[in-house]
Amino acid sequence: MKKLAYNFMLAASLFAAVACNTKEDSTETAEDQNEETLRSSMEEDAEFAVAAADGGMFEVQMGELAQRSGTSPQVKEFGKMMVTDHGKANEELKKLAQQKNITLPTTLSQDKQDKYNNLAKKTGRDFDRAYADLMVSDHKEDIEEFRETAEDGKDAELKSWAASKVPALEMHLERAQAMQNAVK
Repeated sequence: MKKLAYNFMLAASLFAAVACNTKEDSTETAEDQNEETLRSSMEEDAEFAVAAADGGMFEVQMGELAQRSGTSPQVKEFGKMMVTDHGKANEELKKLAQQKNITLPTTLSQDKQDKYNNLAKKTGRDFDRAYADLMVSDHKEDIEEFRETAEDGKDAELKSWAASKVPALEMHLERAQAMQNAVK
């Protein structure tokens, strides 16, 4: 009986330890749900939508942080533009995803949250430079992903939405590069 109780307690302890250490990543949860509910032909488009939603939320939160923590007027202005432009695009994507039964994340992925947390620790000119560098690299990646979906996506409406966002992302990249030069 003691051995049975001991084994039960050991199993319960292990289960509790695993449960406490498992922090569910919202993007992973969304991708898992999409795999279960969508046709395989929509899987790549759903992965793009999840990544675009994660990136859009990231841009908005980083823009809010830039408005609060930035010291350069260019950083604050760019942050404001990110909140406005990506906030609007996020709402459009939510509506489109809802029509397509695509589950989107509700919080930042762990990768994006880590980037946010690292930047939030910086102050002054260090913040401005790091924010500008991050926005340049992030928008280069975004443009590539959006162009790829616009060309190779399976869903016509999602392809069209991605294509319609490329000019704004290119403009953001130009402004991010100008901001980067201004804060160096």
